Amino acid sequence: MKNTILVVVAVVLTASLGSFTPQKPAQQGEKMQWLTLDEAYKRTQKQPRKIFIDLYTDWCGWCKVMDKNTFKNEEVVTFANKKYYAVKFNPEKDADVMLGKTSLKTMLNGKVTGYPTTVLLDEKLNLIQPIAGYLEPRVFHQILTYFGDNNHQKEPFEQFKDKTYSAKYAGKSS
Repeated sequence: MKNTILVVVAVVLTASLGSFTPQKPAQQGEKMQWLTLDEAYKRTQKQPRKIFIDLYTDWCGWCKVMDKNTFKNEEVVTFANKKYYAVKFNPEKDADVMLGKTSLKTMLNGKVTGYPTTVLLDEKLNLIQPIAGYLEPRVFHQILTYFGDNNHQKEPFEQFKDKTYSAKYAGKSS
């Protein structure tokens, strides 16, 4: 688990150096299907899916950049809408939500170091991992596919990124 966290952090830092390339916006009409956390919780009870939560604040500049670039990228939107329930959550304004017997704030206690932070939950609402910082579209797509297709159960992130991602998702989120 620690190796996965370190790998994801290293990828985020490395990818930020290459984040100045043009990104492919989502097709007109195709948008991220944002839900409230309570809506995502209720849906996952009927049709289990992983959840990703965009923790943001109103004052966070990088949160706005993710909204503008990452969450409007065609491949990111398509994959996220297919495999995840997407949630926007402002911890400074939104009320805490119970996810079964645990609240979100209890689950994340001490694990959020800044904003934006992307929180990944499995189909049973167990915390997979919070990922702090701005994630450009290609890196975010790599992370979504790594966990969304359960590649994290098969190989380390670096191996996935270098081999499986290139082969299986070639040309995605360029």
